Amino acid sequence: MAQPSHRLEIASYDPRWALEFETERERIAQALGDLACRIDHNGSTAIPGMDAKPIIDIQVSVERLQPICAYAQRLAKLDYVHLVHIDDAICPFFHRPREWPHTHHVHVVKYGGQEERRTLAFRDFLREHSDAAREYVLLKKQLAAGVDPTDLSSRETYANLKGEFIDRVVQIALAAGYPHDLC
Repeated sequence: MAQPSHRLEIASYDPRWALEFETERERIAQALGDLACRIDHNGSTAIPGMDAKPIIDIQVSVERLQPICAYAQRLAKLDYVHLVHIDDAICPFFHRPREWPHTHHVHVVKYGGQEERRTLAFRDFLREHSDAAREYVLLKKQLAAGVDPTDLSSRETYANLKGEFIDRVVQIALAAGYPHDLC
């Protein structure tokens, strides 16, 4: 990876992230109505005390992922941009604003599906296991040093390099009965 001209910011935890999520959750809930079965704060900004990219990650659980336009058009009215990707079959991704830096990411998943469970299990496990959370922060900071945040490919590489850690923690979390709040 080329040495970036900018660095990916990993900021100290900010308690306002939870408030920003609540505000955005309300906007999304109003826009999607009964299409949204659940709207969860996920990602590192959802873990109290954890350093994170200052981007609010939101997971929206829906009954059906297809057709994407059912919710994409409504999210577009909130200025969310759909990033067409091979992962659209399991987790369509939206961001705002259009240009980097983003302030919000929305990940749409199937309600009751594997991706919903994985994401929430990871979040809940890190909330309750500070040693794993600290290990994750160290990894993110190490990887962020080589990321040009203005380059989509560089950001995707960063996300992919975290995958082994995330997969390991998810397996531990699922085996331990996480997430706790799914019906």
